[in-house]
Amino acid sequence: MEVVTKILATERLYLREMVESDWVNVHKYASQEMVCRYQPWGPNTLEESKAFVNEVIADASKNPRKRYVFAIINKSDQKMVGAGELNLRDSTNKTGEIGYVVNPDYWGRGIATEAAMLLIDFGFEQFNLHRIYATCDPRNIGSYKVLEKVGMTKEGRIRENLKMKDGWRDSFLYSILKYEWGKS
Repeated sequence: MEVVTKILATERLYLREMVESDWVNVHKYASQEMVCRYQPWGPNTLEESKAFVNEVIADASKNPRKRYVFAIINKSDQKMVGAGELNLRDSTNKTGEIGYVVNPDYWGRGIATEAAMLLIDFGFEQFNLHRIYATCDPRNIGSYKVLEKVGMTKEGRIRENLKMKDGWRDSFLYSILKYEWGKS
């Protein structure tokens, strides 16, 4: 399936494919403990931030492509302020998963919410997905508030599904179905 690349944008931000030099901006947030405290990765070293961007670029050339990672660009200053991701998880059942991370200098401005909406729209429109889901640490109030704002339904709690640095973590599971999208 050939994907027609369209500009994913709102009035305030746009998403674009990552380029090699993005590692510098990735490192600005991925090296901070407060950004990765609910993640199995980080804080990143310089090498880990470079490796992440190189992995994203390599994944973009795979055929079939299953992973779409975008730099989140703030239009007002043209700075990369985070990353958003859509993974095509199950082609038979038309299921995808989204994720996002935002530089804490830009927290509280609705950027993650706008990026999540763009990713959901991309999944439903470009790939005709039936269901898109996301998970987050139950302690990450900001993240699950984003998922609720974009109209996702909390399905429940997955117990000890993610290995962290200090043991196992539970996850909240949220989802939205194609016919629900745009109704809220």
